[in-house]
Amino acid sequence: MALESFKAQISLLLEEMVNQPEDEHEIQEQLREKLREMRAMGLPLPADLVALEKRLDEDFDVEES
Repeated sequence: MALESFKAQISLLLEEMVNQPEDEHEIQEQLREKLREMRAMGLPLPADLVALEKRLDEDFDVEES
């Protein structure tokens, strides 16, 4: 899958997070999966998405506590 396709899919997921907050956790997992796929394919990860992933992980850690 090309980088542009990943970017489009991630953009849709981010839009869903805003429009469907009740599904936030499911969408976050889908986002993490897309980023894992990008890493596995050796594609460059945009810095803003890496920062978002880190923030989501921190939020998840806080919720578990």
